[in-house]
Amino acid sequence: MGSRDDRFDAYIDKAADFAQPILRELREIVHGACPDVEESIKWGMPSFGYHGILCWMASFKEHCTFGFWKHSLVFEEALPNEHKAMGSFGRVTTRRDLPTKAQLVKHIKKAMRLNEEGINAVREKTRPNVAIPMPPELEAGLAKNKKARATFEAFPPGQQREYVEWIATAKRAETRATRLASALEWLTEGKRRNWKYEKG
Repeated sequence: MGSRDDRFDAYIDKAADFAQPILRELREIVHGACPDVEESIKWGMPSFGYHGILCWMASFKEHCTFGFWKHSLVFEEALPNEHKAMGSFGRVTTRRDLPTKAQLVKHIKKAMRLNEEGINAVREKTRPNVAIPMPPELEAGLAKNKKARATFEAFPPGQQREYVEWIATAKRAETRATRLASALEWLTEGKRRNWKYEKG
């Protein structure tokens, strides 16, 4: 059987009023589709594990998100709103922003099979037209740092992608945390990801 983490309840209780029912429903859908799922908090976000990270959800002041760890394998084509925020479905403000329960269950089952079979996410170089979803910790950091967020949002997509990819490809939590701290510092200073190698 799976496990439930009391920290999930605390996280949801602190979420904005509009987000609480959405997060609770997502939690139950994941448990219904994957009875052996284990809950934990990773990078400050509720995370669901099953033979590795399966999916996660997060809440912010004006929206919440839900995403699959192996997004690029769960979805063979880019989704319409995936680039508008971290997560597989972009900014979620109402239940209507998410697929139906049946569709979500189908996606969860596919993510489960990928983890069971040990299939890793496709490297971005083999799928140049599919953007990596924004890492949850980067979006959380940008939400708390207005200067860094302004710099990031002013960058063209390619420069934004360099930061997103740099953090998303870190395999260890410690590495991701270090890269995140550097990214926020550099963005606050108005710097691009590879500023050290730029001429002038």
